[in-house]
Amino acid sequence: MTRSRPMTPTDTPVPATAAAAGLGRRAFMALAGMGLGATIARAEEAPSPVGRWLAEDIGGNGVLDRLQTTLELTAEGRVSGSSGCNRYTGEAKVDGKAIQFGPLASTRMSCSPGAMDQETKFLAALEAARGWQADMGRRTLTLTDGAGKALVLFSAL
Repeated sequence: MTRSRPMTPTDTPVPATAAAAGLGRRAFMALAGMGLGATIARAEEAPSPVGRWLAEDIGGNGVLDRLQTTLELTAEGRVSGSSGCNRYTGEAKVDGKAIQFGPLASTRMSCSPGAMDQETKFLAALEAARGWQADMGRRTLTLTDGAGKALVLFSAL
């Protein structure tokens, strides 16, 4: 049986972005110790709408705090989530910065009027979405209409 030794700070690889920024191992480890290493590593990721997202704003009107309105988008174009009251599933086509959802199928449970109103607005926003913008540093995704107006703002889950 071979025993492995514990990892030391010198065993931690420095992401290419950190190295390109002129950060050596000590500087990267200091930033990582402050919780900033993940931010540097995340900067290497290309912006993408793929992932799990929580709606923070729908149509500029915020969201009901107790509802979890979510979007999960896979690299294969499958989409699913909670529209606040019901679950939905379907497809999304992503082409560069363009996005189009549909068709979507949803369960049909009845909820409070506020929850149903938010759900209706959310599903309408998905239907109207034609573009997306991701800010990987802030971990946000914004769906936009054809004119570039924000429809839904999400934060990463």
